[in-house]
Amino acid sequence: MSTVDAQMPGVFYRRPSPEADPYIEPGDDVRPGQTIGLIEVMKTFNEVKADKAFRVAKILLDDGEEVDVGQSMFEVDEP
Repeated sequence: MSTVDAQMPGVFYRRPSPEADPYIEPGDDVRPGQTIGLIEVMKTFNEVKADKAFRVAKILLDDGEEVDVGQSMFEVDEP
């Protein structure tokens, strides 16, 4: 098992808007380039994209939670 870590500090979001479904859920298979979350920095939303294929094992942050550089956001299983 490995992790996907934040590349920038900010506020983490699991979905594009409060009424939308989350980008990913535990058990989902993710493909490279797929959006898996957002990090807001100074009112700018930055998409977090998968850099490789994996299966989501666990989501470690809640919507609106602050994240630091290098902090783990997801636990994943790689194929």
